[in-house]
Amino acid sequence: MERRSFLRGAVVGTSAAAFGFTLWQGAASAAPAQPGPGPYGALGPADANGIQLPAGFTSRVIARSGQRVGTTSYTWHNAPDGGACYSDGTGWIYVSNSEINPSGGASAVRFSSTGAITGAYRILSNTRQNCAGGKTPWNTWLSCEEVSLGFVYEADPYGVNASVQRPAMGRFKHEAAAADPVRKVIYLTEDESNGCLYRFVPTTWGNLSSGTLQVLRAGTATSGSFTWANVPDPDGSPTLTRDQVSGAKRFNGGEGCHYANDTVWFTTKGDNRLWQLNLLTNTYELAYDDSLVTGTAPLTGVDNVTGTTSGDLFVAEDGGNMEICVITPADVVAPFLRVNGQSSSEICGPAFSPDGTRLYFSSQRGTTGSSSGGITYEVKGPFRA
Repeated sequence: MERRSFLRGAVVGTSAAAFGFTLWQGAASAAPAQPGPGPYGALGPADANGIQLPAGFTSRVIARSGQRVGTTSYTWHNAPDGGACYSDGTGWIYVSNSEINPSGGASAVRFSSTGAITGAYRILSNTRQNCAGGKTPWNTWLSCEEVSLGFVYEADPYGVNASVQRPAMGRFKHEAAAADPVRKVIYLTEDESNGCLYRFVPTTWGNLSSGTLQVLRAGTATSGSFTWANVPDPDGSPTLTRDQVSGAKRFNGGEGCHYANDTVWFTTKGDNRLWQLNLLTNTYELAYDDSLVTGTAPLTGVDNVTGTTSGDLFVAEDGGNMEICVITPADVVAPFLRVNGQSSSEICGPAFSPDGTRLYFSSQRGTTGSSSGGITYEVKGPFRA
């Protein structure tokens, strides 16, 4: 995935002038706006599940909170949130967190090579408000507690090994995690209005039982250079982790986090921004900011983010008009799908099957607006390679 700034790119249905490019370095070379639908075309009418999709795509309900998953005996958890997919022989597994407190935890659904549901089971229990998380290169799931002094738990998506608490990764209001196999670190977002961005450097890559927690240090501008500084006390008591290092960069409500090709992408919900870190140059900048859009912004309520091998980013909305938007390497920002009739919910846990042909996600509170009304979906179709 190439490093890029969507502030200098094209937003569907929005002129380049709407972003105020004269405020940004590189304005003279800004790409012309590309009005119209995104790479998958316009959204069609809502299907039987209330989802609007581009032509060639279909949706199905995988699970509903409080109901059995498919023909299994397993009851799906409330408030489904962050998720990830894992290869499983000729099939795959989708893991989903439960953002309730107490109980929390995470569950998994197993699929055959044809996409048929063959099993469902619990992989993490007795935790608190598990929001997002991240997949490790050694195929475990990092489930993050979104509570004060929360922990990261490492769980086995295959349901074989017991989950393990990872206190060395810091105690704070965790949100998402993204593994960087090049630098052998894991990036962590913090869901606080004055939160920070962290990275955990394990003593041994592949073993999260010990290591060093670091926080990003930078100025107050929306772009510039950054460094990492050790957090003296990852336990966060009596001084919170975000208040231990002078010059720690503050971010307004850290949410989703994704790593690809020497770049970290993460969202902040308090100011509706997508940020990017260039790890080769140790610089950061804004990738998307809806406050610079005149008229209706194509992406609001930024939350979980994932990516594809084509370089596309898929960003889920918490609120807004309940969309998952795609951001392309050509700097086009456009809705990929929209969920209707669920305005009191949020979109969570976007993740692609290993072959890239199916997208999984949840509506955390569904049509009821309650955590017991969560719905987990699958979208199948001709995604870009």
